[in-house]
Amino acid sequence: MKLDDLDKRLTDEQYKELKDLVYNYPTKHEQGFIWCEQQELMNKFPDINEDAYFDAQKGITCMSSTDGLIIYHCDVLLSLVCGLENRGPTLAEWD
Repeated sequence: MKLDDLDKRLTDEQYKELKDLVYNYPTKHEQGFIWCEQQELMNKFPDINEDAYFDAQKGITCMSSTDGLIIYHCDVLLSLVCGLENRGPTLAEWD
């Protein structure tokens, strides 16, 4: 999926594809993603707005491990959506 393929907002099909990718991604920790895994995932989307991606992670809840912070799947999904749609989280999406 490239940003050129998007019309500002993900279609339901694109969202489902992205959700499947995130929730089925082979992470080291079942709870979510460590930093290097987030980088690997973001590399699949070379045109992603990284600022929007990381802005979506401000104030999230995460876990600590010996491998670093673990970012939950739901937060990685929202970050990807925001990065691909070039926006911040809506009030309804923010937790």
